[in-house]
Order: sequence, then C-alpha cells, then structure tokens
Amino acid sequence: MEKPKVIFVDAVGTLFGVDGSVGKAYATIAERFSVEADAAALNDAFFKHFGEAEPMAFPEIEPTQIPALEYAWWQAIAAKSFAAVDKLEAFEDFDAFFADLYAYFAGAEPWVVYPDAYHSLERWKAKDIELGVISNFDSRIFTVLDSLALADFFTTVTISTDVGAAKPDPKIFAAALAKHDCHPAEAWHVGDSYTDDYEGAKAAGLRAIWLQRPEETITKYSDQPPQL
Repeated sequence: MEKPKVIFVDAVGTLFGVDGSVGKAYATIAERFSVEADAAALNDAFFKHFGEAEPMAFPEIEPTQIPALEYAWWQAIAAKSFAAVDKLEAFEDFDAFFADLYAYFAGAEPWVVYPDAYHSLERWKAKDIELGVISNFDSRIFTVLDSLALADFFTTVTISTDVGAAKPDPKIFAAALAKHDCHPAEAWHVGDSYTDDYEGAKAAGLRAIWLQRPEETITKYSDQPPQL
C-alpha cells in the first residue's frame, strides 16, 4: 500500500464519540436545572433535529462572528430537542442551562476516544505521515482534541465554520489540502460517514476510507483503520 503524504481523519465518530448518548448528556445537565427528561426520547429528538439542520457553515461571514453563530446553531437544536419531549417550558432559564451544556461538550468528560485511535495515530506519525483533522464540528474541536490528548498528533485542523463549507462539499477538502501543499491523490481521508467522509473525500480526489462503526457500542471497530 503506497504511503500517503497526508492522512486526514474525521473527529466525532472516527477519533472519539459520546460516552453513553447525547440524550443522556442532555438529561444529566438538565437535572442540574431541576428538569427531568427521558434520555432515550431526548436522544431520538436530538438526532432528528440535528439531521434536519442546515450544515454548520457560514460562508462570507467575518471570523469574529463565527463563535456566536456556532453557539446559536447548537442552541436551536437543543431547544427543539427539549420542545419535542415537552420539556422546554420546564426550564426557568434555558439560556443558563444551554451555556452549561455548551461548555460541557467543550471538555473531555462527555467524550471517549475509540480504542485504537492513539495506536493508529502513533503508527502513522512514526512513518512521517502528516496528519490533519477535517471536521464539521465547531470551534470547540480545539479544546476537545487537547483535553483528549489528541491535539499533538495533528499538524492542521480544518473545520466547516472556518472554511464556510461543510463535508461533503469539496471546498473543505481543498482547504485542508492547501495547508499541506498536497495534491488530492497524495492524501487519504478516514471517516465514519459514508456521505460526508467517504463520498465527499472521493469526489474531492482523495483516497477515501469509510470506517464503519456498530451503533450499539463505542468500544469495537467493525472495520479497522488502514494499516501502513
């Protein structure tokens, strides 16, 4: 297998995932504000509204405006999720709740690194392969990577809100490649989303590797990252 110049990886769902479920995290933080909600129902509501939302990319926006837009994007999904389970009106101060929730997902506590992520990254780095992240996550990715001891592996991190285009748009792949002065044929992209990661990277000219994960667990791979 020919060695690539760069291997890009997706973040959430590829390097790390939520410990438990998003619904569980939402319900746990809500309890601090005296709101009880069913975690499973919240989880279903979250993924419904997350899937229906417009991509988190803000083209032609001043960089100073991006953090506020990211925050509002996630707050709208959280509000719709609680409204779907008839719990939005139970909050005395939903804004205060959401501020805590948003900060919670910026640290290590809600996340678990997949079992062989460190091993794969260490192996690739030992072979002098440049590493980068391409993600539709928001600006909190930097603190999350740092808190999970992943940041030092990566030369670059490219996110949709900085580029103004989200995977599978080829613009985000082109922006990441430009940071490494790399031709698409010299790069790989590994990710868990068939549409965003596999089809997106392939259409942009990269070698695309689809990392399939069983939904019921975050402790096993159904497919291993490529061996080099």
